[in-house]
Amino acid sequence: MSNLFAPVQRLNVASLADSFSVENIKNTYTSLQGKFSTIRPPQEFFDVRRVSKPADFNEVKQRVFYNIGYFQSNYIAIVLLLSVYALVTNGLLLFVVLFTGLGVFGISRLNGEDLHLPIGSLSTSQLYTGLLIISLPLGFLASPVSTMMWLIGSSAVSIVSHAALMEKPIETVFEEQV
Repeated sequence: MSNLFAPVQRLNVASLADSFSVENIKNTYTSLQGKFSTIRPPQEFFDVRRVSKPADFNEVKQRVFYNIGYFQSNYIAIVLLLSVYALVTNGLLLFVVLFTGLGVFGISRLNGEDLHLPIGSLSTSQLYTGLLIISLPLGFLASPVSTMMWLIGSSAVSIVSHAALMEKPIETVFEEQV
């Protein structure tokens, strides 16, 4: 029966290894680098002279839509910083993420060959299964769902409150009237 599912396991493992390939990581890094080239300076992002209470809900919507587009890279940086904070404050989750990531990386470096140890040899599917058996219970103990809920909530509150309180630049008011 295990031979029946072996091609399916190899296919999933191969697609997982392809998603962590060096070319895929380089492409992701290049796109992130392009995204962060449009980051606004802190003097503009934290300009307290442009902070004011919106008059009504329509103005809140206009400010949020404008500021999310204008400060998009800054908001992505805030989410990344909050993610790092969440991982650093949840040590078990950080360990599980590093353990699983390094385990997948190490197994993918075998290029589908067996791992030969003095006590015997292990196939890549056995290694992935062992990694799953160890990582899954540890992952549940690390409470990733509550960490994600905290991350979503804190990101939403900080981004939406900044976007709602920051006025649009004066130039955009003149552009809208023309």
